[in-house]
Amino acid sequence: MESLHPYQNQLLECIQLEMREQENRFKLNDAAGLKLLKASGSALHPIKITRKYFGYADYPELEFYLPYMGETSNFRSNSAIEFLLEGEESIKGVFLGLEGSKGAVRLFAPEFPDWTEDRDVVVKLAPDQYTSELMQEAIRNISTVPSLKSLFEKIHGNEPFGEKTETKESVSFKNQNLNDSQKSAVRGILENEDLMLLHGPPGTGKTTTLVEGIVQQARKEKRILVSAPSNAAVDTIAKALLKNGVQILRVGNTLKVDDAIFPFTNEGKMQGSKEQKNIKRLKVQAEEFRRMALQYKRRFGKEERQQRSLLFQEVKRIRKEIRDLHDYFDSKLLDKAEVILGTPIGLKNALKSESAFDVLVIDEAGQAIEPQAWIVIPMAKSWVFAGDPFQLPPTVLSDAAAQKGLNISILERCFKNTRNTHFLDTQYRMRKSIAQFSSNYFYSGDLQTPKHLEDLAQHVTFFDTAGTGFEEQSGPDGTSLMNEGELSIITKLIAHENLDITRLSFISPYSGQIALAKEQLESELRTSTIDSFQGQECETVIISLVRSNGDANIGFLKDYRRMNVAMTRAKEQLFIIGDSATIGRDPFYVQFLEYVEQANGYKSAWELMS
Repeated sequence: MESLHPYQNQLLECIQLEMREQENRFKLNDAAGLKLLKASGSALHPIKITRKYFGYADYPELEFYLPYMGETSNFRSNSAIEFLLEGEESIKGVFLGLEGSKGAVRLFAPEFPDWTEDRDVVVKLAPDQYTSELMQEAIRNISTVPSLKSLFEKIHGNEPFGEKTETKESVSFKNQNLNDSQKSAVRGILENEDLMLLHGPPGTGKTTTLVEGIVQQARKEKRILVSAPSNAAVDTIAKALLKNGVQILRVGNTLKVDDAIFPFTNEGKMQGSKEQKNIKRLKVQAEEFRRMALQYKRRFGKEERQQRSLLFQEVKRIRKEIRDLHDYFDSKLLDKAEVILGTPIGLKNALKSESAFDVLVIDEAGQAIEPQAWIVIPMAKSWVFAGDPFQLPPTVLSDAAAQKGLNISILERCFKNTRNTHFLDTQYRMRKSIAQFSSNYFYSGDLQTPKHLEDLAQHVTFFDTAGTGFEEQSGPDGTSLMNEGELSIITKLIAHENLDITRLSFISPYSGQIALAKEQLESELRTSTIDSFQGQECETVIISLVRSNGDANIGFLKDYRRMNVAMTRAKEQLFIIGDSATIGRDPFYVQFLEYVEQANGYKSAWELMS
């Protein structure tokens, strides 16, 4: 057995710490425990089952609705869950998605439990043992493959490696609107034979550039994998590739994929095929045997129990035949696709371990923890990691794991030593004064704005609540903060500035403030935490900073990358509400306050209260 690099051991320890934290957070002990889990957004209860069926992979799947909406933001597609009823053995599964009050789960069980009908069922988040095991396996396997071991050592070494690539060959760009930095990055993708980083600050056309690079690689008949930590990011690239005529295969959870993408999933491509007809016939047979078996209850005698067992054995045999047909069909699809897309787990489940691709593109790599990336890195011979290390880092629950580096993304880790980095230098989202502070602080002033986005009026305004008595309070669940005073002036701000509420978003770092905003502000107003709003944009954005206290304690406002995300969502107007007496002792916010004063954007909140 190859000895492990010290940082491999550290990552393995981090994964274990994260698992222990998940186990502690998602543990359900009693009725009081359920109330706490619901308050923290880790449990859905009660739910009402509306439909039972066997899905594409022939796992039992359930659709449900929530009679009473609570905190659901932690339930994301592909989250590990437990499906349980008091007094019954829990069943593990995966959360498929939630749309309003309607959701779906997949159960890792051969059959539906007997207790799914009209019972007080709980769906709660569970430790993701499967992903944890895949990540640990990926980290250990690095030492067994010389090329991977070399890459890992270079990434974690102390010396810069690689040289900036850019093909000298003439490139016929499909997208004629690329700027010079985007064209340079595409040429870099074409020439790259090792590791390349694409640094795309907000609004710089990172996805546009990646898509052009993938299109060019497909023209050269390269085998290409595309991955991202979230299904939403995967689907964004998938839709763009479809518009460019690329033959794609989107693997993984298909419940929430865009309608335009569904025909290019395994399930979508099976529609109308002979395999689908055979599978449908087999499912009818299996359901008939299952119905017959369920007529035999446990109180029946030995002969009835034997008959029940035989019927279930036949169901099991038919289901294996169904899975074999799926596997055969899926393998044909994988061979035909020019580009295969999925999350790291989705790709791992879909591809054989010996699959060898020419290029792996990881988008939103700044959101991918390093062990997650190493699940898919071995599948290709060269790699392009795209994102921005100055936006939000990956979410890690364990503080101990974060302190040991688990919240350092694969992109941020690689930025330390990788010379082959292409920076996209022009943003097209926002007015110059909105972008300029971030350009100065995070991007060394190198982020340019085209002339048509030069300022025409006042586009950045800070309303200072110092002296108003608008102090922060703990939220009702005790896990977040809110500031009712800051919310009280939002309606006045909207009226004062004559803002169009349909083109406005209200965001805050604190979920407690967002929960309060949903209660007190107009229901038409779009509200979101900063973390949930990453990757989105809006014409006008109002940010409530919440923190206001005598100790100048600003909590996780200290993560300046969160504020970089917040400040770069607005296209035309950015309003920030905060207490300068609280934030003004921190060097980042000192610079920001100086910036808004120079831009004539500083105002007192008293102006909105008179």
